[in-house]
Amino acid sequence: MVRLSGVDVPNEKRVEIALTYIHGIGLKRSQTILSSTDVSFDTRAGALTDAELVRIREFIENNYQVEGDLRREVRQNITRLMEINCYRGQRHRRNLPARGQRTRTNARQQRGKRQTVAGRRRATATT
Repeated sequence: MVRLSGVDVPNEKRVEIALTYIHGIGLKRSQTILSSTDVSFDTRAGALTDAELVRIREFIENNYQVEGDLRREVRQNITRLMEINCYRGQRHRRNLPARGQRTRTNARQQRGKRQTVAGRRRATATT
């Protein structure tokens, strides 16, 4: 397997797709990287020459923040929001959606398993 930015990218996939296995690189960014380093999009990751790998590796290191550094920066940004006690920080602290999604219904992933509340059943009519 080819190793780029601390990630093993699969040999059998096209380089264009294989680069997306690196955190912080999507399809559009991988296309930009390949066109800047003069590597064919159709080449398989396992078929890359050492020179091409070096060009790709250096381009990524010099121009983009990926993997551990990117994860650390995102974590620090969220921590800063929680420390300054802004609305988004409060939502992160409570594990609720932070971007305006509804929570009356849905948002089960964020809010956790349903909890039954006592006394919520409709009283039956007795005559």
